[in-house]
Amino acid sequence: MVRGHVGQITRGTTGTNRLRRVDRWIARHHVLRRADAGPLVVDLGYGASAVTALELWSRLAAVRADAEVLGLEIDPARVIRATKQLEAVRSGTTGFAPGAAVSFARGGFEVPAPRRPAVIRAFNVLRQYDEAEVPAAWGRMASRLAAGGMLVEGTCDEIGRVSTWIEVGPDAAPRSLTISLRLAGLEHPSIAAERLPKALIHRNVPGEGVHALLQALDAEWERAAVVAPFGPVHRWRTALRAMRDAGWPLLHQSRWRLGELTVPWDVVRPALREP
Repeated sequence: MVRGHVGQITRGTTGTNRLRRVDRWIARHHVLRRADAGPLVVDLGYGASAVTALELWSRLAAVRADAEVLGLEIDPARVIRATKQLEAVRSGTTGFAPGAAVSFARGGFEVPAPRRPAVIRAFNVLRQYDEAEVPAAWGRMASRLAAGGMLVEGTCDEIGRVSTWIEVGPDAAPRSLTISLRLAGLEHPSIAAERLPKALIHRNVPGEGVHALLQALDAEWERAAVVAPFGPVHRWRTALRAMRDAGWPLLHQSRWRLGELTVPWDVVRPALREP
């Protein structure tokens, strides 16, 4: 805890377009689209630069022009830096809209905000925590959500080509896991194991649901190699159709073309461990 704010200061690494995959997923989600007027979206732990919050607003504004983004960071130096970057945006000297509805403030898992957010995005924040600390962090953040809102908690690689996230409801109960991959040049989908959220990253072992999911995904990706000449998207869709036909409850088929796979949480729910 840092002076009344709940959480630890992260490494702060960030980068342009790093979170594009989850941004676009949020923009298409019914939680945002059906939210009340002026939905607030929190970018919790945005890092050393304002760029992820500004990019998030740009992508959300394309579908909800009334959306607002609040970037929260525990480190006061990062808030000062982001605020200065926002001043440059307001001056019209950057590639972002001068009127972007974005602001920055200090805060952690307690999510201090002027009103309850429709969405909280917490990316690459829980990686430095122990798995046992995840439920409490989810609980704190989810308790701040508006009715019907969602927490999106996950992680990605440094350039955003491998990304995974968990959708969590206002009751702090996880709903689904999404894996999103750049298909061009993909060797094995199980590369996602390296970037699983903290709740799952240590569960990629025999006997766990997420391990079975990734093993099945790799196997179908290999079998679909026969259609690789038609392109990686066709190969991906072929692999996912085979998984669906084998009984895997895959969600959001319309997003398969983007290199996404979403499953209900029950598919990957961690097995109970003996004390």
